[in-house]
Amino acid sequence: MSKSAIAYHEQPPPAIDYGRLFETTGWNKSYQASAQELHQAISDSWYVLSAYENGRLVGFGRIISDGVLYALICDLVVNPTCQGQGIGSSLLDKLIAHCRSKGIRVIWLFAAKGKSSFYKKFGFQERPLDAPGMQMTSTAD
Repeated sequence: MSKSAIAYHEQPPPAIDYGRLFETTGWNKSYQASAQELHQAISDSWYVLSAYENGRLVGFGRIISDGVLYALICDLVVNPTCQGQGIGSSLLDKLIAHCRSKGIRVIWLFAAKGKSSFYKKFGFQERPLDAPGMQMTSTAD
Protein backbone atom coordinates (compact mmCIF):
# COMPACT_ATOMS: atom_id res chain seq x y z
CA MET A 1 0.00 0.00 0.00
CA SER A 2 1.28 3.48 -0.80
CA LYS A 3 0.35 6.72 0.92
CA SER A 4 -1.31 7.88 -2.29
CA ALA A 5 -3.86 5.06 -1.95
CA ILE A 6 -5.11 6.49 1.35
CA ALA A 7 -8.17 8.76 1.40
CA TYR A 8 -8.60 11.16 4.33
CA HIS A 9 -12.00 12.32 5.56
CA GLU A 10 -12.73 15.01 8.14
CA GLN A 11 -15.59 13.13 9.73
CA PRO A 12 -16.00 10.36 12.27
CA PRO A 13 -16.10 6.84 10.86
CA PRO A 14 -19.08 4.58 11.55
CA ALA A 15 -19.19 3.35 15.16
CA ILE A 16 -18.57 -0.29 14.28
CA ASP A 17 -15.51 0.53 12.15
CA TYR A 18 -14.00 2.80 14.78
CA GLY A 19 -14.73 0.26 17.51
CA ARG A 20 -12.79 -2.38 15.58
CA LEU A 21 -9.85 -0.04 14.97
CA PHE A 22 -9.77 1.12 18.59
CA GLU A 23 -9.74 -2.49 19.82
CA THR A 24 -6.41 -3.03 18.02
CA THR A 25 -4.73 -0.67 20.53
CA GLY A 26 -5.56 -2.63 23.68
CA TRP A 27 -6.63 0.65 25.33
CA ASN A 28 -10.21 -0.50 25.75
CA LYS A 29 -9.17 -3.16 28.26
CA SER A 30 -9.23 -0.46 30.91
CA TYR A 31 -11.99 1.74 29.45
CA GLN A 32 -14.48 -1.03 28.66
CA ALA A 33 -16.31 1.40 26.37
CA SER A 34 -18.91 0.22 23.90
CA ALA A 35 -18.60 1.03 20.20
CA GLN A 36 -21.41 3.58 20.66
CA GLU A 37 -19.61 5.27 23.58
CA LEU A 38 -16.39 5.43 21.58
CA HIS A 39 -18.28 6.90 18.65
CA GLN A 40 -19.88 9.54 20.85
CA ALA A 41 -16.44 10.49 22.20
CA ILE A 42 -14.95 11.00 18.76
CA SER A 43 -18.07 12.72 17.42
CA ASP A 44 -17.85 15.34 20.19
CA SER A 45 -14.25 16.21 19.25
CA TRP A 46 -13.13 19.58 17.85
CA TYR A 47 -11.62 17.93 14.77
CA VAL A 48 -11.45 14.36 13.49
CA LEU A 49 -9.56 12.75 10.64
CA SER A 50 -10.21 9.25 9.32
CA ALA A 51 -7.91 7.39 6.91
CA TYR A 52 -9.33 4.82 4.50
CA GLU A 53 -7.80 2.38 2.08
CA ASN A 54 -10.25 1.01 -0.48
CA GLY A 55 -13.15 1.93 1.80
CA ARG A 56 -11.65 0.27 4.89
CA LEU A 57 -10.82 2.37 7.96
CA VAL A 58 -7.06 1.99 8.52
CA GLY A 59 -6.25 5.03 10.65
CA PHE A 60 -7.74 7.75 12.77
CA GLY A 61 -6.80 10.79 14.86
CA ARG A 62 -8.70 13.51 16.64
CA ILE A 63 -8.24 16.79 18.46
CA ILE A 64 -9.91 18.15 21.56
CA SER A 65 -9.47 21.93 21.78
CA ASP A 66 -10.75 25.25 23.08
CA GLY A 67 -10.19 26.52 19.54
CA VAL A 68 -7.90 29.34 20.64
CA LEU A 69 -4.96 28.40 22.85
CA TYR A 70 -4.77 24.68 23.51
CA ALA A 71 -5.27 21.45 21.61
CA LEU A 72 -4.87 17.83 22.67
CA ILE A 73 -4.25 15.23 19.98
CA CYS A 74 -5.96 11.99 20.99
CA ASP A 75 -6.40 8.49 19.71
CA LEU A 76 -3.90 8.54 16.86
CA VAL A 77 -4.39 4.95 15.73
CA VAL A 78 -3.23 3.00 12.70
CA ASN A 79 -4.30 -0.58 12.13
CA PRO A 80 -1.27 -2.74 13.04
CA THR A 81 -1.37 -4.41 9.61
CA CYS A 82 -0.87 -0.96 8.02
CA GLN A 83 1.76 0.51 10.34
CA GLY A 84 5.11 1.58 8.94
CA GLN A 85 3.59 2.83 5.70
CA GLY A 86 3.34 6.53 6.51
CA ILE A 87 -0.33 6.63 7.50
CA GLY A 88 0.35 7.70 11.08
CA SER A 89 2.81 10.34 9.91
CA SER A 90 0.29 11.71 7.42
CA LEU A 91 -2.46 11.78 10.03
CA LEU A 92 -0.23 13.57 12.52
CA ASP A 93 0.98 16.07 9.89
CA LYS A 94 -2.62 16.89 9.02
CA LEU A 95 -3.70 17.20 12.67
CA ILE A 96 -0.80 19.55 13.42
CA ALA A 97 -1.52 21.57 10.26
CA HIS A 98 -5.15 21.97 11.30
CA CYS A 99 -4.09 23.30 14.71
CA ARG A 100 -1.65 25.73 13.12
CA SER A 101 -4.23 26.93 10.59
CA LYS A 102 -6.51 27.85 13.50
CA GLY A 103 -3.75 29.65 15.42
CA ILE A 104 -3.54 27.13 18.26
CA ARG A 105 -0.57 28.03 20.45
CA VAL A 106 0.06 24.81 22.39
CA ILE A 107 -0.45 21.24 21.12
CA TRP A 108 -0.32 18.37 23.59
CA LEU A 109 -0.51 14.63 23.26
CA PHE A 110 0.12 11.56 25.36
CA ALA A 111 2.37 9.01 23.69
CA ALA A 112 1.75 5.31 24.17
CA LYS A 113 4.60 3.40 25.75
CA GLY A 114 7.51 3.11 23.33
CA LYS A 115 6.11 5.65 20.86
CA SER A 116 7.67 8.93 22.06
CA SER A 117 10.47 8.77 19.46
CA PHE A 118 7.81 8.85 16.70
CA TYR A 119 6.37 12.10 18.05
CA LYS A 120 9.77 13.69 18.63
CA LYS A 121 10.33 13.57 14.85
CA PHE A 122 7.45 16.05 14.56
CA GLY A 123 8.86 18.45 17.15
CA PHE A 124 7.09 17.22 20.27
CA GLN A 125 9.13 17.25 23.46
CA GLU A 126 8.73 15.32 26.68
CA ARG A 127 7.65 17.44 29.61
CA PRO A 128 10.39 18.06 32.17
CA LEU A 129 10.36 15.75 35.18
CA ASP A 130 9.81 18.75 37.45
CA ALA A 131 6.63 19.66 35.50
CA PRO A 132 4.96 16.32 34.77
CA GLY A 133 1.50 16.00 33.38
CA MET A 134 -1.11 14.54 35.66
CA GLN A 135 -4.34 12.65 35.15
CA MET A 136 -7.32 11.32 37.04
CA THR A 137 -9.11 8.23 35.89
CA SER A 138 -12.69 7.80 36.94
CA THR A 139 -15.04 4.93 36.34
CA ALA A 140 -18.80 4.89 36.51
CA ASP A 141 -20.08 3.15 39.61
